[in-house]
Amino acid sequence: MNAGQGVRLDALDGRLVQLLADEPRIGVLECSRRLGVARGTVQARLDKLVDRGVIGGFGPEISPAAIGFAVTSFVTLEISQRHGHDTVTAHLAAIPEVLEAHTITGASDLLCRIVARSNTDLQRVIDQIVSSEAIRRASTIIALAEQIPYRTLPLLRSAAGS
Repeated sequence: MNAGQGVRLDALDGRLVQLLADEPRIGVLECSRRLGVARGTVQARLDKLVDRGVIGGFGPEISPAAIGFAVTSFVTLEISQRHGHDTVTAHLAAIPEVLEAHTITGASDLLCRIVARSNTDLQRVIDQIVSSEAIRRASTIIALAEQIPYRTLPLLRSAAGS
């Protein structure tokens, strides 16, 4: 599905995703019991939500801080246009501490969320990032505290009208 196209969600879709978010280990049969609909309905809805990209996975959410990566920072990168995004993306993908990277508008070309074990370790990660000749400049902002964690359920509830 194209990212620009919207998927219409109804209240049942919203309740199903909320239930799965609240209890990720719940089975389809228990979902159907709690939602008051047939098992086949739950399975069909779930398959549709996965096929359309609304649900991207069922894996566990990992807390970087809980596994020793207590420092989160955001890095903007200016890249050399002659090298292009693909070269930089491949370089960044090889660095485990780079959690995500987005092409952006404005003075910089990419925005990355990275983690490190400490401020000293953050310097190591930044040095590794800027070691590519395709990266011209990096600017780093250290996150002091997470006020609102990454979330999508409020958006889902709004889209589903629930």
